[in-house]
Formats: sequence, C-alpha cells, structure tokens
Amino acid sequence: MTTTLGLGHQEVAGNAAERGYTLGGAGREAVAQIVSQSSLWHRVTAPDMAPAARRMADATRALFPEIHSEIAALAEGLELPFDPVFAWNARGDLLAGLGDGCTTVQLPGDEPVIAHNEDGLPGLLGHCFISDLRPDSAPIATSFCYPGSIPGHTFAVTAAGLVIAVNNLRLLGIVPEIPRMVLARAILGAADRDAMVKLLRDAPPSGGFHLSIAQMGARDIWSVSFGGGEVHLVENMHPMLHSNHAQCAGPVMSRQSITDSSRDRLCRGGELLQRGAGPLSILNDTGGAGLPIFRAAPDDPDGENTVAQFHARLTSTGIDWQIHIPGQSAPTHTGFMPGIRRGEDA
Repeated sequence: MTTTLGLGHQEVAGNAAERGYTLGGAGREAVAQIVSQSSLWHRVTAPDMAPAARRMADATRALFPEIHSEIAALAEGLELPFDPVFAWNARGDLLAGLGDGCTTVQLPGDEPVIAHNEDGLPGLLGHCFISDLRPDSAPIATSFCYPGSIPGHTFAVTAAGLVIAVNNLRLLGIVPEIPRMVLARAILGAADRDAMVKLLRDAPPSGGFHLSIAQMGARDIWSVSFGGGEVHLVENMHPMLHSNHAQCAGPVMSRQSITDSSRDRLCRGGELLQRGAGPLSILNDTGGAGLPIFRAAPDDPDGENTVAQFHARLTSTGIDWQIHIPGQSAPTHTGFMPGIRRGEDA
C-alpha cells in the first residue's frame, strides 16, 4: 500500500473491544472538535431520540453482541459515554431525512468495476481514514471510516473476494429496530453475497441503505436495497449508476424522500454512461443542467461534499483498488486484496 497526505491509515486488529478502542482513538480528535459540535450530533443525541436508540442498542446486544462490544469500546476510545456514540451510529435510522449522499457506478463484465464518490460532512475532509480490519474470526477487510463511526457503511473490499459500496436511502415512516450501520458492519464478515443478503433478510427493520456488491468469479454486480424490513435484489448485468434513492418497487421503498441532488446525479450519470464515459470521469463530473455529481459547493443543498473517491476492479486473482482524495491528482491509497474466486466461472 502507498499513502500520501490527505487520508490516514489505521490497523484495526484483535477482538471486538480491541478493534473498537483503536477506532475510537483514531477518531478522537475529530469527534471532539468537529463531529460532537455539529447540529446533527446534537439532534441525534437529544432526549427525545433516546427511547429509539435504546431499543436499537438492546437489539444490537442480542443479535450482534460483538458489534455492540465494538461500539462500546469505540465510545471508550473516544472518551465519551456509550449512549451518544451509539446514537451517532444510528443517525440514519433516527433521522430519515439525513443528508448523507453518495454516487456509485456499476460496470459488470469479465472484470467488474465498482466506482464510488463518498459524500459526507465537508468538515471531515482530511479527518477520515482507511482501516485495515483484521478481526480474530472473520475475513480481513479494508474499509473507509469516518471518525466516531464503525466501519462498513461507506466502501470496502474483503478477503472473501467482495467489493461493497453503500449509498444512503431516505425511507419514510420507518420504525427502526436495529441500526442500518450495524447491519452494514455485520456483512463485512460474510463469506459471500448470498450470506450478506440472508443476513439482511433475517434482520429486524432498519433504516435504508443501497449496496453495490461485486464478487470475484461473477460477472454481474448485485444491487441490493434494504430498509424497513424489505430487501430487494437486482442481479445487474448492464452499466448502472446509483445515487440516494431506491430504484425498486415495494411498500417501504415507495415511501422515500428524493432530494434534487440525488435526482440530478442519477440523471447526469445515466447520460454519461450512455456516452461511454469512464467511471472516474463520471465521478469527477461537474457538468449538466442540475446539481453536480462531484460535490464541492459550500452551499450544497444536502450539506454534503465529496470526501473520497473509490475505484475497484475485480480480477481473476484479487481486487485492484485505489482511493482518491479531492484536490490530489494521484491516488492517496492503492492496494491489491487477494480473494477467493467464486461464481459460475470459478
């Protein structure tokens, strides 16, 4: 791996408590100075949010005790109480209209590609980091991390031969029983895509996420939308783009908030795909009649800016990946994840 300034790197190994404490230490300064001072932090940690957060914490302890322990140790590493840290990791479930936004390009084929703009709070640009997860009893993984958050809800590659990119869905009328970020963390340990989808289908209702999932040995890319107890799977064999609203039918998925930015990015990205534009060209695009795919405006209507760009290609022997940080021409991180080849061509 090669690294330059702009995005940190953290080895996260051991049991759940050791991993969580390491993650907390890596994000402690940024959470103290930026995250905990934000209006979003104060909203999700307000007293009226406590009953729902407590209910989800109890479900996490019962169903995913290792992740519950990881969050508890994350709080310890941040030098903060458990309750506000857990609520922060359930922010997308507590607030359906959360501004989180991202764009993902899916290119199925002999060597499938997933490319992704990670859009987050502008103040966190330069404070995020890449975690090399080496748990005691699950496949190793490399994941983009926000300070104060568990891994899994952004983008990742795993030694099981999987690439995952995650987009926010703003589903309305959800009564969440478990955080979507907990489910996204759990699937990082899955052996394959089937196990990921089974985990989501067996789980209690959560807030909404869309997953782009590629697997070594398979030419397609799975497009998985979940939330509110629904899980929708499309085995995609054509170039596609996903922004921040569900593109599938269902009683839950049909009740969603679609922002102008999400609609404009989807429309513009589709036009560029039809023209044959490359994935990084699409992710860097600022053209079109509407709001841009690459987000750098201080007055972005969702309060989001692009904080990292991810590109992964699945080959016959592993996953070639790279990460770009806005303002830097060369990748800040590059890597190769050897993986297990699965699928019809294995």
